[in-house]
Amino acid sequence: MLKWLVQLFKPGNQARHLQSGRWGERQAARFLKMKRYTMLGERVRVGKRDEIDIVARHGSVLVFVEVKTRRNEQYGRPFDAVNRHKRKCLSRAAVGYLRKRKLKPDYIRFDVIEVIGEPGDRSPEIRHIENAFSLDNGYRLWW
Repeated sequence: MLKWLVQLFKPGNQARHLQSGRWGERQAARFLKMKRYTMLGERVRVGKRDEIDIVARHGSVLVFVEVKTRRNEQYGRPFDAVNRHKRKCLSRAAVGYLRKRKLKPDYIRFDVIEVIGEPGDRSPEIRHIENAFSLDNGYRLWW
């Protein structure tokens, strides 16, 4: 049974879209490091159902980053997938992250990074949309 689970979660056994998404997250992290962001976490789980792709610091700003990877833009920009529901989930995750770690940063920001390409591409197109959206109205910072 355990051997079967190990085989199931090997990188080559993942669905193609999951492999592509993880590749895009690695590209985005590399991109942010080149821009001198300090990486605090990647694929950060907050609670049972929320995940933040990248948590980073840029100067005095704590940045929560959502990465969207697409092979091409045939069906629109990757940013379009960060709809109202997704923004609400990201806001909930960010507030949970801050509470869990007892952080009170001066500023927080939500960014979206679009990665256009697929695993094996040497130079994917990467677009960084800073301050892409605000904290959802249903959530407040307590300080």
